[in-house]
Amino acid sequence: MIITHAHFQVNPEKEQAFLEEIRSLIADSRKEDGNISYDLMKSTEQENTYTMVEVWQDQASVEAHGKSSHFTAFVEKAPQFLTAPLEIESYAGEKIER
Repeated sequence: MIITHAHFQVNPEKEQAFLEEIRSLIADSRKEDGNISYDLMKSTEQENTYTMVEVWQDQASVEAHGKSSHFTAFVEKAPQFLTAPLEIESYAGEKIER
């Protein structure tokens, strides 16, 4: 399982436009083969800061997502909404049953 955190610092004047644009990315990404979850979280500690938490079945799923038309279209538009470069962290993990 691959877990990705994509951190966004959003321009407060463009926050609504960012949220509108990212909704279709979320919906389309959730439909992809190999996607386990794809959720946008808003920071409770830092203004205008969001983190996309993605969970993928395997590296092949991550690579396919990176080539998808909805992802590449969003990446092309994202800089207009941001005040800092996008930060991405990826982790290998496994679900722990309790």
